[in-house]
Amino acid sequence: MRHRGARVNVQHFLLRIDAISVWVGKAAAWLIIGLMTLVCVEVFKRYIMNMPTAWIFDASNMFYGTLFMLAGAYGLAQNAHVRGDFLYSSLRPRIQAGLDLVLYILFFLPGIAALVYAGYDYAALSWRIGEHSTVTAEGPPIYYFKTIIPIAGALVMVQGIAEIARCIVCLRTGEWPSRLRDVEEIDVVAEQLADSEYVDEEARKAAIERAQNIEKAARQRGMGGEVEP
Repeated sequence: MRHRGARVNVQHFLLRIDAISVWVGKAAAWLIIGLMTLVCVEVFKRYIMNMPTAWIFDASNMFYGTLFMLAGAYGLAQNAHVRGDFLYSSLRPRIQAGLDLVLYILFFLPGIAALVYAGYDYAALSWRIGEHSTVTAEGPPIYYFKTIIPIAGALVMVQGIAEIARCIVCLRTGEWPSRLRDVEEIDVVAEQLADSEYVDEEARKAAIERAQNIEKAARQRGMGGEVEP
């Protein structure tokens, strides 16, 4: 009973960390709307009114950069980062976990720690000098943007610690612990098929079932186990 309780506590910890990363990633996703608005405004002003705005270029870069950095922990939580898994996916979970654990310790932890440390100095210097962009004349301040670097690094580090814990659990149990589920492409496909007038109910169910089986097999082989709803 004590061992089972410990596993439940670890699983709760992992899902809490996943929830933080997913929340930050979804919050950062709203920057896409701001980025799209800036680009549309600039295209209209530049090509319709012949009145380009210099600062929009810098602002667009900062919007995209912020989104890219803050989505890192979300991608790690969903195991969505690119993996060369031609061999990895055919290995047993314990071997996968062992490889992941070694790589996290040798490369991930030192690399992300260096990112947080250097990013903090980078942002602190930018705040001290009141740094502005030099890409365009009278560019906007960029110390806010550079502050995102250590923050994003810290979020990835926290999620990485959760991934290391997942590796340790898998090494002990032989199974990957579950992840917090988010909306995926298969959900969008299912919704589109449900609204289609050209696919009958039987064909729709068969197509969704095949897609779900493929997704489930991929997760069991190389994507970190089942997912929590």
